[in-house]
Amino acid sequence: MFPIRDHNPSGRTPYVTYALIALNVIAFLSYVNLFGDPRALNIFFWEWGILPARIEQGDGYETLLTSMFLHAGFLHIAGNMLFLWIFGDNLEDAMGHLGFLLFYLAAGIGAGLVHVMLSPGSLVPTVGASGAIAGVMGGYLLLFPKAKIDILLIIIIFFRIFTIPAWIMLAVWFALQFFGGLSADANMGGVAYWAHAGGFLVGIVFALPVLLRRGGKSYWQENEFHPPHPEAKYDPSRIPTIHRRRRR
Repeated sequence: MFPIRDHNPSGRTPYVTYALIALNVIAFLSYVNLFGDPRALNIFFWEWGILPARIEQGDGYETLLTSMFLHAGFLHIAGNMLFLWIFGDNLEDAMGHLGFLLFYLAAGIGAGLVHVMLSPGSLVPTVGASGAIAGVMGGYLLLFPKAKIDILLIIIIFFRIFTIPAWIMLAVWFALQFFGGLSADANMGGVAYWAHAGGFLVGIVFALPVLLRRGGKSYWQENEFHPPHPEAKYDPSRIPTIHRRRRR
């Protein structure tokens, strides 16, 4: 189960979201040749990825930033950029371009710190924009809990698109990260569950000022937890282009 689009058009061109996607792709292409040399790739990730044991010793703090623009494969970057594409534009619309950029970077760094704290002594380098994007998802949950999300459900040979409220999809995603973190061994590699769960919670906290500026609880009540603008409507069996809202 993964999202393919939302029904929540943004009111401005999401230049920062586009730029972040472009930077991640450019960074990935800059070292894609290393995938043919596992030893060189491991050295590269060891140098620029988050290494909890290294940061605990007071070194490598810059990797909290650099790791956010590195990915471990084509599916890794494709999945992350899909999530950023779906959820990023609405937060950028709500926060403004500069505000969203600062939010994204802060969420990513916060997710990295959570990963370090909950993976003490780990010598496995961690890379990916997932922590920052998890923060975007947390902020989206806070501001647009009942925005409609189309998800593609795949069960063996069964494919079906369903439309559900954002809070259901995001709550299920968070639960998977949280319980995955409880059962995973940080020294065995794999998915950085705590970075995902931590980034999600950091995103909620960092988005609180935006919610309060919009009226806090009254913002939810006035809109019945839906986005404060008309939703995009289309045939759920098709994947259309969602146009920006026009400002009046």
